[in-house]
Amino acid sequence: MAIAPRPVFDWKLRTRSLKLGTRTRIVGVLNVTPDSFSDGGQFFALDRALEQAHRLLNEGADILDIGGESTRPGERPQVSAQQEIDRVLPVIEAVLRQWPDAMLSIDTYKAQTAQVAIGAGAEIVNDISGFLWSETMAATCASLRCGVLLMHTRGHPQEWSAQPPIPLGEALLMVKRELAERAQAALAAGIARERIVLDPGLGFGKALDENYPLLANFEQFHALGYPLLVGASRKSFLMHTITSRCGKDVFVTPSATLAAHTAAILAGVHLIRVHDVAAGREAAAIADAIREAATCAAAEKEGHSEPSAPSSRS
Repeated sequence: MAIAPRPVFDWKLRTRSLKLGTRTRIVGVLNVTPDSFSDGGQFFALDRALEQAHRLLNEGADILDIGGESTRPGERPQVSAQQEIDRVLPVIEAVLRQWPDAMLSIDTYKAQTAQVAIGAGAEIVNDISGFLWSETMAATCASLRCGVLLMHTRGHPQEWSAQPPIPLGEALLMVKRELAERAQAALAAGIARERIVLDPGLGFGKALDENYPLLANFEQFHALGYPLLVGASRKSFLMHTITSRCGKDVFVTPSATLAAHTAAILAGVHLIRVHDVAAGREAAAIADAIREAATCAAAEKEGHSEPSAPSSRS
């Protein structure tokens, strides 16, 4: 089995650093929305959001990623920055009152929401647009001196159903090129390199089987030189594969999520973003153990290699 090397980084956040690469870090999803695709409305009320935050932290989440707007495909009313702030700010404040050391990320592409969330104690801005949907987000994050997650997105959610397919064989090259451009835009705005993590954005503008080349060749994203996150949790392309190949009509596919994330961990991903933290952490523990065994085996093989024969001299 080929196991890709995983570079080690110190990810600089707002007030602290997080070591990446020694083990897989778990990002737990906390959606405080009425309409997210897999858990919309479940944690919209503050008490339910706090119950879920406790569950995710207790199960081993390293980071809680709090979002106040759904990015599921299709047309829907636009959520203003103030609506989003009204949803996420009470949750951020309440979580940090109960768990002062909790590491929080704000899932937003709006600069105003990012400003308020970081001011309330969040450490990271997770922008699914990679700074493309707000003219001021990059400069805002630079001034906030927080960690940033930059995701690759192809178009807006309301456009995805009508987008032309990605030409065969071009998905990986396209995402690598455009992620590199997003990282360069962040650097140009004054965001330090050590604050940046990149995410290829599975399912975001990539239809169904267009996502698999990204997973199959995930180790190639290391060439970009940044820590990497992947979020395959409950994505529709997994549901499509299970339905078409296993003959099952399913919606939530925890085992499929684990398979996708395990593949990414073996290819060297640093963080996985999950709805089911306990299951994700267990899968990561096994995948990390395989990685460690592969590293030890490689070192042992190198240490026991036969010395080269001395060259003959006349």
